[in-house]
Amino acid sequence: MQNKGLVKFFAILFALVSIYQLSFTFVANGIKKDAKAYAEQKLAQIKKKPTPGQPLPELNTLEVSYLDSLKKVEVFSLGFADYTYEDVSNKQINKGLDLEGGINVILQISVKDVLRGLANESKNAVFNKALDNAAKIQQGNESYLDAFFRAFDEAAAGTSVKLASPDIFANRNLSDEINFNMTNDQVKKVIRRKVDESVDSAFGVLRKRIDKFGVTQPNIAKLGQTGRILVELPGAKDEDRIKKLLQSTAQLEFWETYRLDELGGFLQTANETLKITEKSTATAAAPTANDSIAKMLGNSKSKDSVAGAKGNNPLLDKLTLVGGPVLGTVSVQDTAKVNSYLRRPEIRNLLPADKRFAKFVWSKGTTKKDPKTNKESQTFELYALKGNKDNKAPLSGGVIVDARDTFDQMGKPAVSMQMNGQGAKVWEEMTGKAYTDKGFIAIVLDNVVYSAPGVSSGPIAGGRSEISGNFDVAETKDLANVLRAGKLPAAAEIVQSEVVGPSLGQKAIDAGTISSIVGLILVCFWMMFYYGKAGLYANMALIVNLLFLFGILASLGAVLTLPGIAGIVLTLGTAVDANIIIYERAKEELRDGKSLSDAVRSSYGWKGAMRSIIDANVTHVLTGAILFIFGTGPIQGFATTLLIGIFTTLFTSIFIARIFIDKDVASNKPLAFTTPITKNWFTGFNFDYIGIKKYSYIFSSLVVVVSCVSFYFNGLDEGVDFVGGRTFQVKFTKAVEPSVIAEALTKEFGTTVEAKVFGDDDQLKLTTKYKIKDESVDTDREVNEKLYNALKSYFPGTSYEQFINNFDGKKIGVLQSSKVGAAISADIKTNSFWAVIGAMAIVGLYLIISFRKWQYSLGAIAAVFHDVIFVLGVYSLFYKYAPFHMEMDQHFIAAILTVIGYSMNDTVIVFDRVREFLAGDRKGHFKDVVNASINTTLSRTLNTSLTMIMVLLIMFIFGGESIRGFVFAMLIGIIVGTYSSLFIATPVLVDTMNKSAIDDIEKRHFTDQ
Repeated sequence: MQNKGLVKFFAILFALVSIYQLSFTFVANGIKKDAKAYAEQKLAQIKKKPTPGQPLPELNTLEVSYLDSLKKVEVFSLGFADYTYEDVSNKQINKGLDLEGGINVILQISVKDVLRGLANESKNAVFNKALDNAAKIQQGNESYLDAFFRAFDEAAAGTSVKLASPDIFANRNLSDEINFNMTNDQVKKVIRRKVDESVDSAFGVLRKRIDKFGVTQPNIAKLGQTGRILVELPGAKDEDRIKKLLQSTAQLEFWETYRLDELGGFLQTANETLKITEKSTATAAAPTANDSIAKMLGNSKSKDSVAGAKGNNPLLDKLTLVGGPVLGTVSVQDTAKVNSYLRRPEIRNLLPADKRFAKFVWSKGTTKKDPKTNKESQTFELYALKGNKDNKAPLSGGVIVDARDTFDQMGKPAVSMQMNGQGAKVWEEMTGKAYTDKGFIAIVLDNVVYSAPGVSSGPIAGGRSEISGNFDVAETKDLANVLRAGKLPAAAEIVQSEVVGPSLGQKAIDAGTISSIVGLILVCFWMMFYYGKAGLYANMALIVNLLFLFGILASLGAVLTLPGIAGIVLTLGTAVDANIIIYERAKEELRDGKSLSDAVRSSYGWKGAMRSIIDANVTHVLTGAILFIFGTGPIQGFATTLLIGIFTTLFTSIFIARIFIDKDVASNKPLAFTTPITKNWFTGFNFDYIGIKKYSYIFSSLVVVVSCVSFYFNGLDEGVDFVGGRTFQVKFTKAVEPSVIAEALTKEFGTTVEAKVFGDDDQLKLTTKYKIKDESVDTDREVNEKLYNALKSYFPGTSYEQFINNFDGKKIGVLQSSKVGAAISADIKTNSFWAVIGAMAIVGLYLIISFRKWQYSLGAIAAVFHDVIFVLGVYSLFYKYAPFHMEMDQHFIAAILTVIGYSMNDTVIVFDRVREFLAGDRKGHFKDVVNASINTTLSRTLNTSLTMIMVLLIMFIFGGESIRGFVFAMLIGIIVGTYSSLFIATPVLVDTMNKSAIDDIEKRHFTDQ
């Protein structure tokens, strides 16, 4: 190997960088343990001496408080740099929601607002009564829309009012779909679709916002027909920022504003009118406020113009006048009072006729600290917008086509926007008018003024504008994100916000970690047992590989999830596989009589093991790249880990292990790549795989047929991710074990029920797919009764009604219930499907280019599809009888992807040997050459499979119930993948090769000897 020194330098450099990156994870984990210990100790102290009337704080709240207190505190020093906890937490490897938990938010898209909009803000008494009554009569799992239809039928009884009345839904906005001759049932179908479209629109907007927010693998799901959207953000801790991001409707508007000199008279008159009805209290109003008004009105005798002393002005003692577009500033505690004054009909009637539609709004707010008292105070600026009878802004955010976070001329965070052609035209007109009239244009987001600049350089062409104001950098990033994603079709209210516990449970995580380590130790032991000292070198390369892999994940800020672990498992297998290929080739060269030095050089050469390794890894890279580009969520997470692992594996397998091997060669130390026990294993093996192809075809065809029949009759145990289900948030009287609850519920329902910690240990989120396609009221009642029957032993003295129904002050039982829509929306399913198909097509194309014959590609793809159908068939046949769950969910997809990657890798190794023998002087018929290729690579195939199987088997036995189904899919897939590489891929290659090609091969290779 040339440039050994350079390789060593980079290896040491990468190792140091990886250790540096991983150090933050270790420090962060230690601090989190300290936070948990502190919270437990603090809670115990509070319980011993509770404060009367004060509720006990939650454990999680205390933990978060402890961690927040360390955000700006230096907790880690490396000599050349010091890091706060915020720095450390940003650089650690985060675990996904399925491993660590995160923020769980349920957004309620206001179906009531959607219906109002569809009815064109109808004033019909029956319609509005039904809207108000719907929330009151809504029961159990019933959606608001269903409750509205029931309420409407009741309210309209005995009247001629219909849903298709001209003043309800048969309006001009819906004239293309609803006419006044339609029945209520016909209209209901249209309205259901329209409401679904609104929720789908909100779902899409939220998906875009969260994708840009930077959270890896978010889970967003529509909750049935309730108008609710579930958002799970793994590792997210900043609840306030999340709430703001999700709830913002992004109603961006541009308004002309009134100046203080235009409304000063109104404010003075309003103040005088309020004196009659209000008893003013002394406030800290500026003594120059009324002087300012007097000056504006042309009255130099300011003292005479002020009726009454300071403290006797209900409005002006609270409003400190400013000037320009800002009417005045108000302390935060006085904003509600000023609002109530300005909304009074008798006060609004004082507005001049040409200003009667004036719209009073507030700024974002400014916080200042008094240097003397060190206390903070918050004030808001009052603006008056030039409203109109339609209450519509001259220009809205709908014209924004792009938005970017930036900095203004003062170096403060801002948002730059680009408008479309129509918006640019209106913007030029507005700015031109403001320039001529010396006016101001307010930029208003969700009814809050962020800035109101004047125009000093003439009309602004091109449609570019900027929002500046009291922002921080995170706010401008989020605002730009929201503007790019678009606005929500209706108001979104957060009806629930929780910190969700890990779905696998801490016990399962610990068990999975231990089992992975045990599996790794077994693999290392096997490599040393089979290859001796060379196996030790491979193990050292494997450890370095893991160090590099996790170091890169940490440096990229990646989030570790269960599918990501699948990618790591595959990386471990392929890492050992590369060394196995090299070692087996070295053994062959040594058997041919070459010296150790020549054998090593040949095995690491292109004609030795390198071509096979590169071909196998190129197929991995192509698969991973396609999955990363087209995949979403778990598929993309899997692809990321896989791609990183491929490159770390190539480096460590080819360079790190060889450093030790070359050292032995240079020192003339013996290195046999075997042990005395394994020296002759698989040598001289000569099995006729092609000769028994009809039996393998029969067996595989039978499996495929049985699987397809099972798909038709049994189907698959599709998880809630795919088919939806019913969820119940249940609060128990004390901490419970999720696995015990899940077992009791599964027995009652006769189907798998998922139970995971939701917030505290005494609160669970229960999910079942029982009769999910039956949405009748009777089925909802049946599900509720089964839930109660299974859990009533945990709620002594609680009746069915108390357990199920919601009421104020409810503390135990079902706190929230809903029907769950598919967690993977239709577009994600479609993208996943085409990503896998696309990956297979690209890999197939590569194999055609690499091997110069399409038969190789067909054989490999046939083997892969065979493996997928086999695994699906096993799950279809046995999910009803297995002692562990065999659901088809997002994690199952990751397992299938692992199987595809491994099967393709294994097949390519065999095909590379076939190509080598056909290009060489191997003698025999075509099928003899193919058989020899399989037999000579058998040790590679079985060793690679065995190392993978050992890891997976240990994880399956000791890894915990929550990951057992996921691991089982990979375990079956690896076994089947090994079989298909030997008995399916190569026979397909032989059978599809045309006769002329076979004749040509046999002319060159056949001999009578």
